[in-house]
Amino acid sequence: MNQLCSVLAIKYPIIQGGMGNISSPKLVAAVSNAGGLGTIGCGTMTPEEVEKRIVATKQLTQKPFALNVPINVSPYTKELLQLAITQKVPVVSLSAGNPTLYIEKLHAHHIRVIAVVASVKHAIKAEQGGADVIVAEGFEAAGINSDLELTTFTLIPQVVDAVSVPVVAAGGVGDGRGLAASFMLGAAGVQMGTRFIATQEMPVHPTYKQRLLDATDVETVILGRSIGQVRRVLCSPYASSLLADEAIGIKLTDYQERTSETYHIKGAIEGNEQGGFMNSGQIAGIIQDLPTVATLIERMMDDAQQCLNRTLLNHFTDSVWGVQS
Repeated sequence: MNQLCSVLAIKYPIIQGGMGNISSPKLVAAVSNAGGLGTIGCGTMTPEEVEKRIVATKQLTQKPFALNVPINVSPYTKELLQLAITQKVPVVSLSAGNPTLYIEKLHAHHIRVIAVVASVKHAIKAEQGGADVIVAEGFEAAGINSDLELTTFTLIPQVVDAVSVPVVAAGGVGDGRGLAASFMLGAAGVQMGTRFIATQEMPVHPTYKQRLLDATDVETVILGRSIGQVRRVLCSPYASSLLADEAIGIKLTDYQERTSETYHIKGAIEGNEQGGFMNSGQIAGIIQDLPTVATLIERMMDDAQQCLNRTLLNHFTDSVWGVQS
């Protein structure tokens, strides 16, 4: 069995990324029921709001799912981790902060811990702190991102070489080719966010899904470079206005307010591109349809197998090495 699947008790090595306050029990359950690992993103929600989503998810699936806690983003980190323990959530994903402070307590309650990192240094520290799985996220990813700007293609093999626990590739993965490529780089699986937005089960505004279907390869933009708090979103009037304010010098507090979950919801849930933003990774450019989650996952697994089979076959032909027979 795939090492990641064994550790997380799932069928397929595909994890759904946390999606902040727009996280949906319907999507989480669909991913888990299809054999992957669905994830409830806590964002900045209160423990009471998160608990409702945990309960709703449990009513829709008997399969393992995860709770993503963005350590330095949520004002309720300790309470949410206690909630995970109380509700017996099988997996907790820790991002946007130092996960090592919390792993021992979660392990004491038999909870598997995923640490989301953006560099080799942080991957090593997370493994030393006891993380069961490392998600290495490249700069292609959607939403809050690292200002280190390391790409998935360069980050994954370096992290794989540095740690012994399963490594998951995140950022720039949206189909079977990306899954196969991740395997070739040494990853044990992938984590996807944007691609799962464009599925039938994700209850975001239709405008958001249509924007992903229509997206080109240059449809996303980075906000926050000028203040070191970067976020990748779809191009939009709201994003353009933020970039214009950055160009003349935006205050940190103003930027944080205007990229808060309030404006994420306005864009993603309400479809208001003038008054809010829509997170998106660069993978948006390859999205062409809105399948069910189960169809997407099965298709990815089949396509990845075909890609790997072709690669193995081609490596034994002279044409790969440029040799003329």
